[in-house]
Amino acid sequence: MSTIIHPQNHPLPLPHHRHLFPTKPPPYPPCSSYLSFPKPKPKSHHHRPLLLASTTAVSCHTLYYKPHICNDVNSLLTLFNLSVQYSDAELAKAVHACSLKLQEDTHLGNSLVLAYLKLGLFNHSLNVFASLSCPNVVTYSSLISGFAKSNQGSKAIELFMKMRTEGIEPNEFTFVAILSACIRVLESELGFQIHGLVVKMGFLDSTFVANALMGFYWKFTGNLRLIFNVFDEMPQRDVASWNTVISCLVKEGMYEKAFELFRVMQGIGCFRADFFTISSILSACEGSNAFMKGKEVHAHAIRTGLEGNLSVNNVLIGLYTQCGRVRDVAVLFESMPIRDVITWTQMITAYMEFGLVDLAMKVFNEMPEKNCISYNALMAGFCKNGEGLKAVKLFIEMVSEGLELTDFSLSSVINACALVMDVKASEQIQGFCLKFGFGSNVCVEAALLDMCIRCGRMADAEKMFRIWPVEHDNSVVCTSMLCGYARNGQPDEAVLFFLRCRLEGTMDLDEVTLTSILGACGTLGFEKMGEQIHCYALKTGFVTDLGVLNSIISMYAKCGNMNDAIKVFDIMPIRDVISWNALIAGHILHRQGDEALAVWSAMEEAGIQPDTITLFLVLSAYRHTNLDLVDDCRKLFLSMRTDYDIEPTSEHHASFVSVLGQWGLLEEAEETIENMTVEPKASVWRALLNSCRIHLNTTIGKRVAKHILAMKPQDPSTYILVSNLYSASGRWHCSETVREDMREKGFRKNPARSWIIHQNNIHPFYTRDKSHPLTKDIYRGLEILVMECQKAGYVPDTSFVLHEVEEHQKKEFLLYHSAKLAATYGILMTKHREPIRIVKNIHMCGDCHTFMKYVSIITKREILVRDASGFHCFRNGQCCCKDYW
Repeated sequence: MSTIIHPQNHPLPLPHHRHLFPTKPPPYPPCSSYLSFPKPKPKSHHHRPLLLASTTAVSCHTLYYKPHICNDVNSLLTLFNLSVQYSDAELAKAVHACSLKLQEDTHLGNSLVLAYLKLGLFNHSLNVFASLSCPNVVTYSSLISGFAKSNQGSKAIELFMKMRTEGIEPNEFTFVAILSACIRVLESELGFQIHGLVVKMGFLDSTFVANALMGFYWKFTGNLRLIFNVFDEMPQRDVASWNTVISCLVKEGMYEKAFELFRVMQGIGCFRADFFTISSILSACEGSNAFMKGKEVHAHAIRTGLEGNLSVNNVLIGLYTQCGRVRDVAVLFESMPIRDVITWTQMITAYMEFGLVDLAMKVFNEMPEKNCISYNALMAGFCKNGEGLKAVKLFIEMVSEGLELTDFSLSSVINACALVMDVKASEQIQGFCLKFGFGSNVCVEAALLDMCIRCGRMADAEKMFRIWPVEHDNSVVCTSMLCGYARNGQPDEAVLFFLRCRLEGTMDLDEVTLTSILGACGTLGFEKMGEQIHCYALKTGFVTDLGVLNSIISMYAKCGNMNDAIKVFDIMPIRDVISWNALIAGHILHRQGDEALAVWSAMEEAGIQPDTITLFLVLSAYRHTNLDLVDDCRKLFLSMRTDYDIEPTSEHHASFVSVLGQWGLLEEAEETIENMTVEPKASVWRALLNSCRIHLNTTIGKRVAKHILAMKPQDPSTYILVSNLYSASGRWHCSETVREDMREKGFRKNPARSWIIHQNNIHPFYTRDKSHPLTKDIYRGLEILVMECQKAGYVPDTSFVLHEVEEHQKKEFLLYHSAKLAATYGILMTKHREPIRIVKNIHMCGDCHTFMKYVSIITKREILVRDASGFHCFRNGQCCCKDYW
């Protein structure tokens, strides 16, 4: 076996001279030549510097005035020990100079080599090694161990090869040292050969060597079977042996096996668990959420006198944090006799985990010593608790103070910018990362891509994705891109991207991916594809994931299939508040207020605590009930604080105002807004304004319009709503004034977009769109439809045209609205009597709504249109919304 290990062809580069110092003694006292006395700090009251100075001075005095001491090997060995004990390199050099007068002594030479190694003078140790005529295994072992510990594994391996060349047999200390060197320089092949040599020379019985072998195999293979083979064959074990195996089990996530091995170790009786054992077992308790076991191990640590150990207490903080025991964490921290920077940092992490941001900042400010890890923990905590702006400010402080910036620091501040969603800040932080060379870091790049997505910079995200290195895992960034398309209102791009990635095999389907693509299918109304994703989730077992099931419910509801949405909800083994919200939202989308309230009653009977979204949905449901249930709605709204401990937000007020307005209680709605304890947002006034439009109440509408316009809204929909109110009441001059104001401020209405799914393809249409391959047929068919509708009584309502043009031009604009184009295409391409399903990105205008009624009469077709307000089902000249939307 030994023939496998070959020394390097080139010798170890060592100096050729034998002596580090000249053999002729200098003409002046040795103390002045080789010794320098460290001066104690004036403000320090510790005795160590004074003791060091006095010891060095005595040694200098002894060497100078008692030269016969220099001939005493034992005395020189004592001085060597003193030099190491007090880190006095000059004393070691002085003693070395004295030793040169003596005849070469291997023991003294080895001591000098070891002293220089411990003092960090590696070149000096090599020079001494080169001067020895007969270095032995102790010399080599010391050098190999010293270089391995100082991360100079290559030199350590060279020394081992040289030792084998000279025929010196290694001992157990040599094997431990060379295995350590192999681990540090990642020399797995040499390590395997060392194992063979260990077996051949019979050192496998050595506990130290076996422990080193187990550490080597864990580092390079992570194969617990190999580690247990070594462990089982050990004739004798020490605590380190058990610690190594238990630690490997914990790192591998095999917590129950680690607990079992710990019990076996305790049962033997001759082994007493040390701080490393307890720390590993506590980590297993944290990883498996075994809080009671952790309490038992904590009690064991107290019984064995380890309650004050720093490492044990640091792991306990992590355990109690994981188990949600904030009081235990605080008590433990206060009782700790010793704390280090890890302790303080863990407390910051713990308080941030519990959402106690102020306490975390207090701990940070009280830290006696801070490092970049402490700053990173605070910054990550800010991000976790949605305090993106504070995280950005902390990062700026780190940069100004010149602290070390790691990839974690950059990732955290990038996440903070994503939370703030400030496009300008995101561009600045991206430039900072590129300028300082962090752009090539995979973690930072992934965070930058996600930040661009969250800030709506999809074009920049696409550029980053196109140049993403092929050698890196693309699955995560593909999922980020898919979520980005879905989140930024590009569901069709999300579907195309998903299909392309599946064909290329670059995306793994997990819970996040399925949830995102199901959301995109729901937004598009792409039911067939949503069904396929549902089938895939059933086959792969992802239907056990609550998030995926909730997304399936939402998808079916948005696609107009409430029956399947209810079926999925009914078979769910576990439901959370989001599940109930999804079903209630589906009924509201279909304007089924009574059914939504029935689900709400069942939710209350099931004892599910509603959240703020639940109450917003339930309040909205009262708009779509068959009977006037305003009293019930009012009762729920007024009991939100007392019954559900939920403070009404502007969204709740807007929903309640919409219900009052729906049933004609406009005065009460206006009074409700005026009595709000907080300043009402534009959305609340807009809800009342829409009700005024429906009921043609220009008196209240005029007051509401003044409120809204005084708030200087930045969205064009508000101006359009005000303009339509004036138009509906015949006040054309006021309507045109609002539209002129809108044009002067540069506001433009979001482009109306309607689409229809046919033969698994998305066919989008914009107003006056001529990009479709069948444009001529669509336009000709639409003209015929309009003529037939006009014969049935349809009159175009030009008040919905926002352009300042002639009357005949307004009619032409109305003729080619996107919803009309989509409906015409659906009639041309689908079978007779087959329903036509259209999706629109904004509210359908009143003229299109009227047009769809007449189309349903003359074609005897059911037309389903889903716009921003919900589903419109046109059948026999009637709409399910009853003209209120």
